[in-house]
Amino acid sequence: MRIIPVILSAIAFVSAGVGAYFAAGFTVSWIEDNSATAVENRLALEGFDWASVQTDGLKVVLEGEAASEALRFKALAAAGQIVEAARVIDNFTITDSRPPAAPKFSVEILRNGESISLIGLVPASADNDSFKDRVARIAGNSPVADFLETADYPVPDAWSSVMSYGLLALERLEHSKISLGETQVEIEAIGESEAQKSKILEELTRRTPANITSQIDISAPRPVITPFTLRFRITADGAFFDACSVDSPQAAAQILAAAKAAGLTGEATCREGLGVPSPLWSKAGTQSIAALAQLGGGSVTLSDADVTLTAPAGTDPSLFDKITSRLDGDLPDVFALTPILLIAPETPEDNTAIPEMVATLSPEGQVQIRGPVINPRAQRTLQTFAYAMFGSDDIYLSTKLQENLPEGWMVRSLASLAGLSQLNSGLATVSPNTINITGLTGRRAAKTDVAQILIDRLGDGAEFELDVTYLEELDPLARMLDGQECVDEITDLAQRNKIQFEPGSATLDASSRDTVQAIAEVFERCLEAPIEIGGHTDSQGREEMNLNLSKARAEAVLTALRGVRVKLKSLTAEGYGETQPIADNSTEEGREANRRIEFRLLTPATLEAPETQPQTSDTATPEETSNE
Repeated sequence: MRIIPVILSAIAFVSAGVGAYFAAGFTVSWIEDNSATAVENRLALEGFDWASVQTDGLKVVLEGEAASEALRFKALAAAGQIVEAARVIDNFTITDSRPPAAPKFSVEILRNGESISLIGLVPASADNDSFKDRVARIAGNSPVADFLETADYPVPDAWSSVMSYGLLALERLEHSKISLGETQVEIEAIGESEAQKSKILEELTRRTPANITSQIDISAPRPVITPFTLRFRITADGAFFDACSVDSPQAAAQILAAAKAAGLTGEATCREGLGVPSPLWSKAGTQSIAALAQLGGGSVTLSDADVTLTAPAGTDPSLFDKITSRLDGDLPDVFALTPILLIAPETPEDNTAIPEMVATLSPEGQVQIRGPVINPRAQRTLQTFAYAMFGSDDIYLSTKLQENLPEGWMVRSLASLAGLSQLNSGLATVSPNTINITGLTGRRAAKTDVAQILIDRLGDGAEFELDVTYLEELDPLARMLDGQECVDEITDLAQRNKIQFEPGSATLDASSRDTVQAIAEVFERCLEAPIEIGGHTDSQGREEMNLNLSKARAEAVLTALRGVRVKLKSLTAEGYGETQPIADNSTEEGREANRRIEFRLLTPATLEAPETQPQTSDTATPEETSNE
């Protein structure tokens, strides 16, 4: 009878197990359904309709195509706010249809005078071969290291302008780093002189394309002068500097004072540079000039530490010896004196003509050379040298063979051509005893350069006379207008031809377009300077509306000037409304005068001055103001 309880116990145990199994399954299903529903509701609330939810036991499986990685993470985070993050299974796929972002194209150009390096990434479809060919032509015989890589992406809109402008800068600057971006160019360079710096900076600023920006930093260290030269002459016509080099403004003042005491009249300048052989250069120069003044004529030449004092023929030998001996003892230790007392040339007893070579340089660049040479080889050398110096095929050579030419004739002839090449136009005459060079130049340092060339090629004792005249009209920098001159000329033009607008608007009147073009032509002759275009109105209408209208009109003029390729980077526009009247607003004539466009130079004082116009956020429409 015991079997019955055992059977009943077994049945109860099995029933309990089956019941527990079904209860557990029901509980899991309930949890799955609730989790899926809660996560689906949350995803729908967040806007992730593209995501679907599946459950696998306690696991919540997310599926769907996310438009981006960012949306994928946001959907996972939303689900994690409903169930534990450990229960969330990520089965999302990414279907970002956007094309990959194009790389930033850029080129770094390095030029050190001996080589050029190209580094960077350029578009594969750009005209890269033409760019490299241009770089090779600029480099000449110098090597070009090409480290450019290409990427097959669209060419940026301003890329052509950037590359052309970069090549222009590379052509002008032998020592430079030029960084080309997609819309900007940064230039760091070293110029040879302050004049070259100003000229190149003005050109590069003016020629910057309108669709890119440029940042230019050109340093101009003092030039290295070699040989460090000073040459002073006293003749029957007066006292002159052929060359004057100094190491400081103080040295220049001392030397110029000594020259004036020796008879110098008019203005004279000394070029400041590096390479002085001694801190006592100015002392040696003033002592030498004073000694020459005591002789009453001749020339003194300082070339580095060598001093040559030359007295004309007929000078009292005892006076010459006395003065040169005293100068030799007074000069600083590093300087060595060479005294030369010229002897009058002997007149040939026969009828042999005194040789003379004459070279002329016309303002148009034509060169004519007439005179004797010793043989055909010297003739070819003279012609080749002329081509090299003047860089022109417009050279006329008329020479004849002549024996028994003075010693060093060929060297003197070549030196005179080298000196003549520094001028805009002129005449060089070579005779057995001296070289005469006269001419016109647009460079203030040209006379010093000619003297240095002759001294370097012929020696300190070379006899030559220079009559080089600087003309401002030949100087490209002198012809440019500085900031105030530019504003004055534009103001005069604008007063004679007033800039007009259509009534109540910022649209330029058709009759004013010629005035804008004329103003643009003036700007072409202006050096870079901060210039403001100011708009002004009369007092009719609301003050806030007048302010906005004046600003819009000033910006319209600026836009019109940019449209005709005015390149001044520091040209700005500002509106002053009715705050700065120049006439009585109670009359029609006064209101007409007050409605105007003005140009003014911004100085540090004006830039720091507080603004006088009222501040407003209102926007005026043409219908809300009566300003015409």
